Amino acid sequence: MKLITCNASAGISGFPSPAADYVELPLSLDQLLVDHPSSTWFGRAVGRSMEGVGIYHGDILVIDRAAQRRNMAIVVASYNGEFTVKLLDEKRRLLVSIDQQQNMTSIAIDDADTFSVEGVIIKSIRLHEHSSLLEQYLSQSCTD
Repeated sequence: MKLITCNASAGISGFPSPAADYVELPLSLDQLLVDHPSSTWFGRAVGRSMEGVGIYHGDILVIDRAAQRRNMAIVVASYNGEFTVKLLDEKRRLLVSIDQQQNMTSIAIDDADTFSVEGVIIKSIRLHEHSSLLEQYLSQSCTD
């Protein structure tokens, strides 16, 4: 991943140095988004059932298999052969959705169900303009 830079402002009053506008700080998206590189993967949100917690259709999800799982964490789970994004209520063994109107729906996890947590969603990225290169990458990585 390439290193990108951003302008930094010190917020000093008075007459700032003409060079102050050109101070650059390195910002690595790897360091910002990924805590455990060997156990982190990306996915794409499909649907509207998690808008109440800020995950929207089309968002890129940063999923960490090594992240500490806690009660009511947002997870990617394999539930009866399907990947799903939900809040995991471990105490009551429920998968919980919260839509934009704050309506909650739950799915009970029974002993007969095939269920596993594939990772904790630690961040999401909202794309305001989609690129054909990203679309191509996502379609290839989802089918591999």
